Parts: sequence; C-alpha cells; structure tokens
Amino acid sequence: MRVSADALGWTAGPRAIVQGVTLEVAPGETLGVVGPNGSGKSTLLRLVAGLLPRATGEVRLDGVPLAALSRREIARRIALVEQQADTAEALSVRDAVELGRTPWLSALAPFGAADAAIVEEAMAAIGISAFAGRPWATLSGGERQRTHIARALAQRPRLLLLDEPTNHLDIHHQLSLLRLVSRLPVTVIVALHDLNQAMGCDRLAVMEGGRLAACGPPAEVLTPARLAAIFRVGATPLRDPADDATQFRFHCLQE
Repeated sequence: MRVSADALGWTAGPRAIVQGVTLEVAPGETLGVVGPNGSGKSTLLRLVAGLLPRATGEVRLDGVPLAALSRREIARRIALVEQQADTAEALSVRDAVELGRTPWLSALAPFGAADAAIVEEAMAAIGISAFAGRPWATLSGGERQRTHIARALAQRPRLLLLDEPTNHLDIHHQLSLLRLVSRLPVTVIVALHDLNQAMGCDRLAVMEGGRLAACGPPAEVLTPARLAAIFRVGATPLRDPADDATQFRFHCLQE
C-alpha cells in the first residue's frame, strides 16, 4: 500500500504538536520515525491512522483519501499498535488476538475456522502460542506488548503502524520482532527510540519539534551533525565486520 501524507498537522490548545508534515511511503517499505521525546512521533502515527479530531492536511491510501473511507474500511487496511493500549482484564490472550478479526466480521460472516487459523498464525509468528489461554491480568508488560502486536497481525492490514513496539521487550524479542516486521509483505511505519535499531529501516523520518526535519536513507539522515543538533548526543559511526552495517556509539555532549 502506498501512503501519502500532505501537510499533516494537529494542535492541542495553543500548542502545535505536529506541523506541516508531508511524506510518502512506498508499497512494502518500512519507514522508521525517530526523534527526541515530545517531537510528535506518536501523534504522527495517529494522524496517519485518522484517529485525531480537528487534524489538518490529508492522508491517502493508494490514492484514496482516508476521509472518504468508513472506520471499518480503514480498520481493514490499517492496524495501529500504540505504546499504551488497554485490553479488558477478563480476556485471555487468544481472546485479545481474536479482536483483530473484528473489522472482517458481520452477521453474515461470523468468526469461523478461517479466522481461527489467522489468529493461530499471528500468535505463532509473535511466539505467544504457549500462553494463549492465560488471562490478560497475569501477563508481563512484554507479554502484553507481544499480544497487541499479534492482534494487529490478525487484522491482516496492508499498513502496519507501530509506536515503540520494542518497549518492554527483552533483547531477544526485540530483535525477533524487528526481523519479523522487516519480512512482512505490508507497508510499515514504525516509531523507534533506539537509533541503532532504526538503522535497519528502509528510510527514516526525523521529527523535531513537531516538524519533519529530514527523511531519507538512514545513513544519510542520521549524520553525527544531525544527531548532535537534534538529539544532543555525540555519535561515532562504527562498521560491524559481520555484515558491514553501520552502528553508532553514543556519548553525552557537554552542556
């Protein structure tokens, strides 16, 4: 799915949280969104999902304005996993993942064997099948995060929006999740705090003060000069001899 955003903006009272963001994401591309705390990353994802009232600008999915689609039609195209997502405490893990099938169900098309198979596949992909029957209240933060992501996969979206998906995950599950996301046959926009993990995206959008400061290949936009100016850190680029990938070693700049 091709995603086009034109002059996106949103204000909270007198404060502009996101201002004039224009970008395009190619079908199947993984776009990473990075920036300091409060730079507008989460708000940008919610704007792309069409979830914020009084937004300015326009989002188009394969050329179709988001505003022309019903909520059900949007939910069949877009899945969003937010940093803080609520789930009823009484649900089991499987129940929670089954909610991802809701946009596809109706009185004439109730939950059936095909939906159950999609749910099982999503849980297996994220590695939560072993505790599918556990109550939500017994899950750790990382297990809840993985369940939310499995629910998004069960939705079978064409655009997957992930807001800090590696939060609460141990390093093994962080790497497993990012590898899975990179292999999905969907368009992905993912907000990340870890800049070394962000280097694995196809392109990066750098947010600063609610505006798009740069967008392009990771090695071109995450320069030491930009990292110092926006993130206020010194950065030494290093080459991993195993695969020649660039990683950064960071240090604090003197105030």
